Amino acid sequence: MLDKEVAIVSIVFLFILIGAYFFIFMPAQVNSSLSQVNCSLYPEQSEIFLPKPNVSDTSLDEAIRDRRSVRSFSEDYLTLSEISQLLWAGQGITDETSGERAAPSEGALYPIELYLVPNRVKGAECGIYHYVPSEHKLVLVKEGSFGSDLEKASFAQAYVGDAAAVIVFTAIPARTSVKYGEEIAGRYIDIEAGHISQNILLEATALGLGAAPIGSFSQDYVDSILGVDGTKEKSVYLTIVGKKK
Repeated sequence: MLDKEVAIVSIVFLFILIGAYFFIFMPAQVNSSLSQVNCSLYPEQSEIFLPKPNVSDTSLDEAIRDRRSVRSFSEDYLTLSEISQLLWAGQGITDETSGERAAPSEGALYPIELYLVPNRVKGAECGIYHYVPSEHKLVLVKEGSFGSDLEKASFAQAYVGDAAAVIVFTAIPARTSVKYGEEIAGRYIDIEAGHISQNILLEATALGLGAAPIGSFSQDYVDSILGVDGTKEKSVYLTIVGKKK
């Protein structure tokens, strides 16, 4: 009888250990709050599988040396290949086995989501797109033109509206706070946004594009443009990009 009781206790203890492992080490499965919609003018642009990213010949040293914040853009369009490179550099999957991404994330929890707001992107002209790293694709989440709205949300910084595209970073805090708590999670999320932005800026430099980070904006306004609730998912950073004038 004693052996049976010991076996039951051992099994219960094993389940507790397994549960603790998943709680501590596995990310919270909290998805973006925005769902895919269809594009009325270009149905084929409702879901865009991006070209496979290529590694350029530009060295990292050169990209670091040449990186400058650029806020003056031409009227030229960005291509989907260029968008592919930028988003891959920020959040792309770089290890198919582990699912690890281009930018570091505390605990590999990846609380940041990226949204593309195109003003002049050939082949992505329907509205706001959500980047899905696991499939390296864009899905339309809101139809319309939002460049001027983002400019207003950024306290009338004209270059936000002039850019060929704006990449909006949002955070889903629950992915990180489930392991680290709310206070520390906030710090980790801000740090991670910086990692991702720098990757995108260096990639833009390697592609010969102009780009700049934007930290001055109304979170409430940007949240309303995207359609996120500002709590479970909230905007935390912007990056503007385009062809240099």
